[in-house]
Amino acid sequence: MKVVEHIEKRREPLFSYEIVPPLRGSSVRDIVDIVEALAPLNPPWIDVTSHSSSTQYLESNDGTIKKRTFKKRPGTLGICGVIQNRFRIDTVAHLLCVGFSKEETEDALIELNFLGIENVLALRGDAPNIPKVVAAGRRANNYAVDLVAQIEGVNQGNFLDELGKGDPFDFCIGVAGYPEKHFEASCLQADIQSLKRKVDAGASYVVTQMFFENQKYFDFVKACRDAGIQVPIIPGLKVLRSPGQLNNLPRNFYIDLPPQLVEEVQSHPTHTLEIGKRWCQKQVQELLDFGVPAVHFYVLNDVQVVTDVVRGFQK
Repeated sequence: MKVVEHIEKRREPLFSYEIVPPLRGSSVRDIVDIVEALAPLNPPWIDVTSHSSSTQYLESNDGTIKKRTFKKRPGTLGICGVIQNRFRIDTVAHLLCVGFSKEETEDALIELNFLGIENVLALRGDAPNIPKVVAAGRRANNYAVDLVAQIEGVNQGNFLDELGKGDPFDFCIGVAGYPEKHFEASCLQADIQSLKRKVDAGASYVVTQMFFENQKYFDFVKACRDAGIQVPIIPGLKVLRSPGQLNNLPRNFYIDLPPQLVEEVQSHPTHTLEIGKRWCQKQVQELLDFGVPAVHFYVLNDVQVVTDVVRGFQK
């Protein structure tokens, strides 16, 4: 089922999750364990991130998040297939511009369609620390709007030259939104216009970068609606886990943390996880009162913390 169909048919708030493929050499069992822990929460869908040979964010046991450069993490398509066909949970496969040619993207879309996966999230991706040169005779998507246009093209049956006209696919396309603006955008208004171009190109919903101050999301939604963006805008949240994240999260994700949260953690550093969960629970309640259709959690494969938050909102 498509993400937008889950939203349209919901009878109660939805909670979705984003997980990261294991490092090269790890077993798929690592992912199976994570999904088995999430399954009792009845997720409508699970996002699986994609990685080229570029910067990636890793969260250690103490909550520290570091930027590192690795060769491509394997398995995004396979993991989506395992989750969807073994656990009967819909998945959203992340697709990137950076590090992938249009031909590779088309191959991925063909595989996803074969596996019965209906949802993709179109992202530009981080600028790589390991440049990948597009092979001669191949093309690349430079921006997320270009990737959206390619996916919408195959939805219309328009493939690249070697395939020509084919049977149309039917992917539900999601894109990213930034309540505190993308760090490369000149201003928030310009960033929202960029988002509108992605929606106009075929995106059916937006999921936001993590934020810790709900008013920024409320203001962002209003600005998007004023700009003519009418698709669902799903808020993305993360639980603060350690004092180190007070510096890591703003540096890695270009976000601000509320002074009240920072002061509380600095005053009681040994209770950061409890403070983080309580803060996230408050965010969720305010968002549900606002009427959001779903809340998306950036799990980074730390399932228990998110489980503790979500269970309080499920019957």
